[in-house]
Amino acid sequence: MGMIDTWKTQLRTTFTDGDPTIPQWQFEFEKGDDAGYFPVGSAVWTVHSSITPTVAGIRALLLQALHPGAMAGVHAHSSFREEPLGRLANTIRWIFTVTYGSKTAAREGSEFVQRLHTRVHGTYIDSRGDERSYAASDPDLIRWVHLAFTDAFVAAHAAYGGPIPGGPDQYVAEWAHAGQLMGLEDPPRSEAELRSQLAAFDDELTTSDQVREALRYIRRPPLPRSQRLGYRVLFAGAVATLEPRHREMLGLRVPSLGPVPLPIRTTVRLVLGVIRLGLGPEGPAEAAAKKRLRRLSGDADSSAT
Repeated sequence: MGMIDTWKTQLRTTFTDGDPTIPQWQFEFEKGDDAGYFPVGSAVWTVHSSITPTVAGIRALLLQALHPGAMAGVHAHSSFREEPLGRLANTIRWIFTVTYGSKTAAREGSEFVQRLHTRVHGTYIDSRGDERSYAASDPDLIRWVHLAFTDAFVAAHAAYGGPIPGGPDQYVAEWAHAGQLMGLEDPPRSEAELRSQLAAFDDELTTSDQVREALRYIRRPPLPRSQRLGYRVLFAGAVATLEPRHREMLGLRVPSLGPVPLPIRTTVRLVLGVIRLGLGPEGPAEAAAKKRLRRLSGDADSSAT
């Protein structure tokens, strides 16, 4: 295996929790008897099939960490210290299932995650210093996680991707399906609603030793040497898209030379282009979903004749 092939394998295993083969579940999207929630060319399909979710995932983790209830659940119940990439792989699987799978697969995948959430509960110290109980199935925590992901996808694509069909409003409205699948009532359906619901959490957000510990793992995950410089660029790109108030709470700054910000956008896009080159123009999950859609289209044509 040459150096390029080795690098491509290492790159793929970063997203599959160390598995050098393509996970079988990615091929399962060829199955199913309906078109799913998001057609090809939709806002969600366009954003999620691009490479900007690589940055969005980092940004979402940074933002989620600021809610002490969400952070307590991760700190007490997640294996992020031993297997930080395993948590990433599980999150990718759910997002891909909702994006590319049939409606049945999306519902079943979301129900599986919800069952896992029933085991995650405990107590945490809130932003006012009071002890509170939490469960991962709490409506407020479900809302916070959904908002953090939605905001991250929109912000990362706006900064480093191309146009979104229908714009950010269309993406937020479409991805509301994902929130509903997770039991969220009244998810935001426009960018303005997204901003409003995020702002409603401002008084609940705080930093802590748990946040700082998580930040160390997010900043320097156990990646192969060949990926570390690229990840530093993507991390900086994620930080640059955060709202100033969130960046300040995390103790992070936009990279600069003194008072002059560095041209991070160009560098991030370059790294994302290299990742796309390594992973290929179309992932196996997307390709499998398109096979299902072609089959269903053919079935519809046959029944019409």
